Amino acid sequence: MAKTTTTIPFKGTPEQEAQLKAVIAQWKGKEGATMPVLQAAQNIYGYLPIEVQTMVAEGLGRSLEEIYGVSTFYSMFNLEPRGEHLVRVCLGTACYVKGAQKVLDELSRVLAVEPGHTTPDGKFTLEPTRCLGCCGLAPVIMIDDDVHGRMTPNIVRDILAKY
Repeated sequence: MAKTTTTIPFKGTPEQEAQLKAVIAQWKGKEGATMPVLQAAQNIYGYLPIEVQTMVAEGLGRSLEEIYGVSTFYSMFNLEPRGEHLVRVCLGTACYVKGAQKVLDELSRVLAVEPGHTTPDGKFTLEPTRCLGCCGLAPVIMIDDDVHGRMTPNIVRDILAKY
């Protein structure tokens, strides 16, 4: 069975915490502060682990439940660290019809990670996505900025080996 969560521990630095505290101080007491502070926090840390959400909640005087609710509602926020390489699998209509789900399943199996998560070694994040705009090459995956078209499950290992 594929792994469903990352085991990468939180590694915030004092410098990052100071940056976040400065942003919180700038927004504290202002209406609508949650979104800009969470966006800044994600820019600082790269994701929003519970430790960062707790700092935001305490700093803004909001409940952790409220901060967690916003963090999980909006797809722009990541609760897990992103891997060194982002593997996006197009599940748009053209790709799906031509076998993208089988490619995603094989990537999940080979990487031993569920879609939407990061491998324990921090190397890859597997992310299903909608149309990548390469319908003529369906099915398509993107690794970082590299497009790989006409994907099949049997070439997944060879493609990953390049990274």
